[in-house]
Amino acid sequence: MDILYKYFPKLTSLQKEQFGELKTLYTDWNSKINVISRKDMDSFYLHHVLHSLSIARFINFVPGTRIIDVGTGGGFPGIPLSIFFPETQFTLLDSIAKKIKVVQAVSDSLELKNTHAVQSRSEEFKGKYDFIVSRAVTNLPDFVRQTRHLITQKPSNAIPNGILYLKGGDISAETAPFKKKVFITPISDWFDEPFFETKKLVHLPL
Repeated sequence: MDILYKYFPKLTSLQKEQFGELKTLYTDWNSKINVISRKDMDSFYLHHVLHSLSIARFINFVPGTRIIDVGTGGGFPGIPLSIFFPETQFTLLDSIAKKIKVVQAVSDSLELKNTHAVQSRSEEFKGKYDFIVSRAVTNLPDFVRQTRHLITQKPSNAIPNGILYLKGGDISAETAPFKKKVFITPISDWFDEPFFETKKLVHLPL
């Protein structure tokens, strides 16, 4: 938890309590359903929670913003972001039932009123959102084709509506088709831990 306080010192008492419960909840669920690599659990807050919250360093979502986390897996980045932005509405989407079961259980345990977990493929899901967030579920061009129908054209934040994509390594080939439209920020600009040296946040307005 200390690593969260390092970068987000103004968390409310409720947020601290909810973030504090996360590791216990995921450790328990991971013993039943493997949704997080077990070798990652020792670095849970660094690899999963803080990584998810890099989006909060990029944008401060205004109340009422609608966000969909596509391919949420065990609930990242959606669950940490929903704790951080309690007045923002989150839909957490995944095609695998057991993962959505975990997401719903964690959300219920934390009493998150701003999250909605759904089992569906993104191509088949209907709805309109201001932003799509995701942690690198596939290559970016394929992801855009599968999800762009979910974005509303009505702007609601200072940053244009579109995709916020967490990705590691060399992404030049993936972003090349979008040329000057895509914006890439190294997460190491915000967090100084070695884990983030190759991690990036991609913003693609749609």
